[in-house]
Amino acid sequence: MALKKTPKADLRRKYQRFVEVSLIIALILTIFAFKYFPDTQAEEVYFEQEQELVKMEEVAVTKIENRPPPPPRPLVPVEAPTDDVLDDIEIADTDLDVNEEVAAPPPPPAAEKKEEVAEEPVFFVAVEEMPEPIGGIKAIQDNIVYPDLAKKANVQGRVYVKAYVDEQGNVSKVELIKGIGAGCDEAGMDAVKKTKFKPGKQRGKPVKVQVAIPIIFKLQ
Repeated sequence: MALKKTPKADLRRKYQRFVEVSLIIALILTIFAFKYFPDTQAEEVYFEQEQELVKMEEVAVTKIENRPPPPPRPLVPVEAPTDDVLDDIEIADTDLDVNEEVAAPPPPPAAEKKEEVAEEPVFFVAVEEMPEPIGGIKAIQDNIVYPDLAKKANVQGRVYVKAYVDEQGNVSKVELIKGIGAGCDEAGMDAVKKTKFKPGKQRGKPVKVQVAIPIIFKLQ
């Protein structure tokens, strides 16, 4: 018994209809795509580059003038040596007398005698035993003669004298250290020079010593 398909189950009959519906749907989708999705193409971007203008300066061309060379120096004529013999030259006799006595040279000048410079004696400033006036300072004060000018002017004060005492205790020289004037300075130095001293000693031996002595000038 042969099988028969029902009209609903037979797909061949509906094939043409399916194809038509599919084409319509595809066409609608294509139109929809072109309408709502336009063509997007990348825009070309152009970058304009600024061109720098270069200024060309005109360079002045220096012209080198061709100067004429300097004129040559004139040549000075030089006389050529001649072979002429001079007849006017006289040659003196050059004979030497061997036996002739030759004077001796003068003696050198006598050497000047050097003046002998006396060396000043060295006086010590400080020694083990300093010189002292015999009789003490009172002996010096007794030798003082108060100047009349100082008395009239009422000059009083203290005079300092430096005495140079030798090994024998004698005052060889005096110097003023500090004075008050009005003749008191000279009177003080004279009083010290007249005074006899006990000589200073170094290691038990008398030596030259310089010593400062104060002298008081006071009116009674």
